[in-house]
Amino acid sequence: MPKMKTKSGAKKRFTLTGTGKIKRKHAYKSHILTKKSTKRKRNLGYDVIVDKADEKNIRKMLLK
Repeated sequence: MPKMKTKSGAKKRFTLTGTGKIKRKHAYKSHILTKKSTKRKRNLGYDVIVDKADEKNIRKMLLK
């Protein structure tokens, strides 16, 4: 049986931290920014750790 391929989309969206956690970016920061408050836009700019419930599926996509 051949090796499983990694998901190219997941490779681009997630990065592993030194401690093995998975980092992701926030959504809703690309367009229609005029109606969003400055505080909201600023907080969307920061990276965040992936939720525990989603971690297993993302690791499977990354195969790491």
